[in-house]
Amino acid sequence: MTAGTQQNSAAASPAPSPDGAELDRIRSAVGAALGEFLDGQRETLAAMDATLVPIVDEVRALADGGKRLRPSFAYWGWRGTATGEPREDDASVLRAVAALEFVHASALVHDDVMDGARTRRGRPATHIGFADRHGSEGLTGDEGTFGTGAAILVGDLALVWSDELLRCSGLSAEALGRARPVWDTMRTEVTAGQYLDLLRAAGGLPGPDGALTVARYKSAGYTVQRPLQLGAAIAGAGPDVADACTAIGLPLGEAFQLRDDVLGVFGDPAVTGKSADDDLREGKQTLLIALAEQSADAEGRRLLTDVLGDPDAGHDEFDAIRRLLESTGARARVEERIAERTEEARAAIAAAPLADEARAALDALAVAATTRTA
Repeated sequence: MTAGTQQNSAAASPAPSPDGAELDRIRSAVGAALGEFLDGQRETLAAMDATLVPIVDEVRALADGGKRLRPSFAYWGWRGTATGEPREDDASVLRAVAALEFVHASALVHDDVMDGARTRRGRPATHIGFADRHGSEGLTGDEGTFGTGAAILVGDLALVWSDELLRCSGLSAEALGRARPVWDTMRTEVTAGQYLDLLRAAGGLPGPDGALTVARYKSAGYTVQRPLQLGAAIAGAGPDVADACTAIGLPLGEAFQLRDDVLGVFGDPAVTGKSADDDLREGKQTLLIALAEQSADAEGRRLLTDVLGDPDAGHDEFDAIRRLLESTGARARVEERIAERTEEARAAIAAAPLADEARAALDALAVAATTRTA
């Protein structure tokens, strides 16, 4: 079965077709909100000292990439339930949900530091970029330590700015008050999930169940469930909508992360912007790996022990792991789970107490999130 065939298996039934121009409008508005906010922050930091400009430029580079999935889920969570008066202004909501991109940028930077990743979206990971800057500018001390420290601060700053953009978005005080508990829960979960990922890499949370626990808290919650709930909270929706967001968000968020794991090992580097060897070199303990460990013979388990996470291993050795993931059925089982969890989420979308246009948009986003190639 080809990679494209496997990816398309996640969408067995056709998705409704919302207005593509509307989806593009949302993505464009989110990008504009981020750009305007960062323009102001660049002026602020430049006035403090010109040497601070590279920090805001790095956040901008991180925020410029991506598919805007999290803001899109949040926007449709709002729009699908925003009825009656008073209703928040569309532009204010778009600025508010754009703040999710800064949470995401923070998580990416910190994740790359913890994993020792070298690239992100076709460019050097933040800690690598600042280490290179240290060398090119002839600074003293260890360039790796400098790069790591700078990346931690860039990630922290992105998280600080996520709060500021939400607060200054133009939402009413009432809407901000409703949004804040979801926002706080989301940021706690993603940080806790990062620790669980670190723990699993050190031998804790073993097996497939451990991999799925990490996926839920590190990615699934803040990718779909909490953004949907954030939008619904801004709209003043009731607990039935919050429950529907969970029914949609947890299976879809898991499927999204599992697709990410498959692309990390089998994706086309020209499309993903990173080497297909990176996740294996970093030793990421994904569900793919856990299932392969369960099914492999002694020789296969020895291969995983010797090569996975070895920074000096070569492409041929990582190809041997890829063949093991195929031959043990691990990849096929992950693809099956992606398809099952995606269909579960789509059924929840169809049954959700949302406006028709929101259900159509969310269904299209669900398919896009789980059949993507990057």
